[in-house]
Amino acid sequence: MKIAIISDTHKDYSSIDKAVPILKKCDLILFAGDNFSDSRYIHKKTGIDIIAVKGNCDFCDVEEEITFDINEKKVFLCHGDKYNVKDSLDKISKKAKDIEADIVIFGHTHIPLEIKKEGILYLNPGSLSRPRKNDKKTFLLVDIDDDVKTNLVNIN
Repeated sequence: MKIAIISDTHKDYSSIDKAVPILKKCDLILFAGDNFSDSRYIHKKTGIDIIAVKGNCDFCDVEEEITFDINEKKVFLCHGDKYNVKDSLDKISKKAKDIEADIVIFGHTHIPLEIKKEGILYLNPGSLSRPRKNDKKTFLLVDIDDDVKTNLVNIN
């Protein structure tokens, strides 16, 4: 299954629009928060199903975190602010272990990350609007089958 992971779009519609042609080729889009309304915009532009959570800049009544399965892999999706991911992965790692997640997806840092730790894959797509530590606006493409393959996409 081909999945796009997006986070921290912050109503940057021109950057979202640049990503749309690639997003349309996906089976599913995961949105890790900040600005939740952008997930609706993405769905409208692509027609692709989207699973979205709210971030720390969202003031709407939607889920902050969701757990679901994709191809027999347990996925935990959140924004990351509640787990202090800007400081370390310790709190989110504890959560991942507690719920026996295979893949953890989060945003908040605006910095892309792909790391496997104790058998759990942690993915952060960076930011499609306000990158930090570099000038590349990014999102992730992920193929989830028997194994997981990732590709960081730069839309600058």
